[in-house]
Amino acid sequence: MILTWRRARRTLKHPFETAHGRRDFQETVLVNLETHGITGVGEGCPSRLYGHTLESIEATLARIAPLLVLRDPFHIEHILDELLASYDDQRAAVAAVDMALHDWIGKRLDIPTIRWLGLDPARAPRTDITIGIDAPETIARKVREAAGFPCFKVKVGVPNELEILRTIRREAPDTPMRVDANCGWTADDAETRMRAVCEFGVELVEQPVAADDHATLRRLCALRLAPIIADESCIRPADVPKLAGVVDGVNIKLNKCGGIREARKMIYLARTVGLRVMLGCTSESSVGVAAAAQLAPLADWIDLDTHLLVTDDPFEGLGGDQGRLAIGAGPGLGVRPDATRIVQE
Repeated sequence: MILTWRRARRTLKHPFETAHGRRDFQETVLVNLETHGITGVGEGCPSRLYGHTLESIEATLARIAPLLVLRDPFHIEHILDELLASYDDQRAAVAAVDMALHDWIGKRLDIPTIRWLGLDPARAPRTDITIGIDAPETIARKVREAAGFPCFKVKVGVPNELEILRTIRREAPDTPMRVDANCGWTADDAETRMRAVCEFGVELVEQPVAADDHATLRRLCALRLAPIIADESCIRPADVPKLAGVVDGVNIKLNKCGGIREARKMIYLARTVGLRVMLGCTSESSVGVAAAAQLAPLADWIDLDTHLLVTDDPFEGLGGDQGRLAIGAGPGLGVRPDATRIVQE
C-alpha cells in the first residue's frame, strides 16, 4: 500500500466560537491509501486538546507509510493493533489510516462500508446542526439558515449563554436544543448554570466542566435535569468504564479515539456499562464525517455536521440537508474528492 497525504484548509460560513476559542477556518490532513488500483481516503484532524497538530499528524504518517508498503489492507485488525501500539498518543493520524482502510475495503468489495460492518443505514438518526457562540443578531441568522434540522446543538460555557438560548427560542420555539459547554463551567457555578439552561428544555448537556472533574459531573448527573454527556472526558476505550455512574453518556469521535474500529469498541463498552452514545466530529470534511457516519445506526444521537459549516468542502456525496446524511449511498465511505476545492499548503 502507498500512503500519501496533503493538508486542506476550508473556510467556515461563520466564524466558529466555543468555550475553547474562536476560528475562521478548518485545517486537516487528508490521506490517500492506494493499492491494486483502488484508493481509500481518510482524514486526520488536529486538536490542541489532545496533542494532535498538523505537524504531528504529518510526522506520524511519515513514520507509518513505510510500514504499510507490503501490507494487505484486508489485514486491517493486525495493522491497526500495531499502529496503536506504536502511536497511541497520535490517534488522529491512526484514525486517518483506519478510515482509509475501511474505505478501501468497501471499494474493493464494491459495497458501502456500513454494509460490511453489518449495519443498516435506515437506523441512523438525523444529525443536529451546531450553533456556535456569537452575537444575538448573528445567532438569529444562523438559526434561520438551519431551518429544517431536527435539533440545534448550542455552544455555551460563556457569560452570555442564556441570551444565546433566548435568541434561539425566539427564532425557533419548537426546535429541540442540546447544549455543549466545552468545559466552560466551574465546579462552583455548574449547578446554577445547569438549572438555568435546563429552563429552556434542553435534551442534554455536554461536557459542562473540566474533563477530569468527575465529582462535579457526577453531582450534575444526580440532579436528573437533563442527561450529562462526556466529550473531553472520554478519549479512548479505556476511558469509557471509568465514566459509568459519573455521566449518562459519552460523545465518541474518530479523531479522538483512533478511527472506526476504536469507536466501535467504545460504543460496545458504553452499552455494556449502561451509557448512552453520541457520535461526534471535530473539524473534519465530508470524508471524516462520512467515516463516523458508518457507525451512526449504533448511536442514540449524532452530531456529524462539520462538513455543513464550511463553504468549500473538498468532498461530495454525503449530503446532510435537514440532517439527513446519505450513508451507504456508494462503495466504501461513499464520498468523492473534488480536487478543484482542495487547498494545499
